Amino acid sequence: MNKIELRKLYLEKRQALTEAEYLQRSHRICEFFFASIDLSFIKVLHTFLPITEKKEPDTWLIIDRIRREFPHIRLVVPRINDQQGELENFFFEGLHQLQKNKWGIDEPKQGVPAPPEKIDMVLVPLLAFDKHGNRVGYGKGYYDKFLSGCKPEVSKVGLSLFDPYENIPSDPFDVILTHCITSVAFYSFQISH
Repeated sequence: MNKIELRKLYLEKRQALTEAEYLQRSHRICEFFFASIDLSFIKVLHTFLPITEKKEPDTWLIIDRIRREFPHIRLVVPRINDQQGELENFFFEGLHQLQKNKWGIDEPKQGVPAPPEKIDMVLVPLLAFDKHGNRVGYGKGYYDKFLSGCKPEVSKVGLSLFDPYENIPSDPFDVILTHCITSVAFYSFQISH
């Protein structure tokens, strides 16, 4: 299957989840995240804000717990810059900072810009991934471009509602994940430089 077919298949699989299944899987991903990742070395964590209509894993569960239990971690959230075809990233201050964009995604309307080289970990949205750390996103390349501008040792953690797909075709500009968390497992990938 090519990426276009995989994208369609996994969008349909997500929509087929009941609300209860979606919530249960999101909660399990959150539990695996805190059980599997050592946050003591993380100072700045970048996270996507979920498009709940598209049943993206609910990162609010992770955001809320980090804000409560890990006050040393600064959170960063993205805004899409359509003209430049890239993400702009801002330190997260609270819900008052957010507004929905034309796609219905919560974004910061203003804030303090977060330089990519300061980020230690990125929670990466995806539709599908494989056991090599390849991923299929929505196809715009925003995250590949953003991740290639981060420091080389940044942790790139995918969050997936589904198990890995057998093999995803990759392009030279695709950035490989370092980890992926599903509702049933935590995956680490060997990155070859």
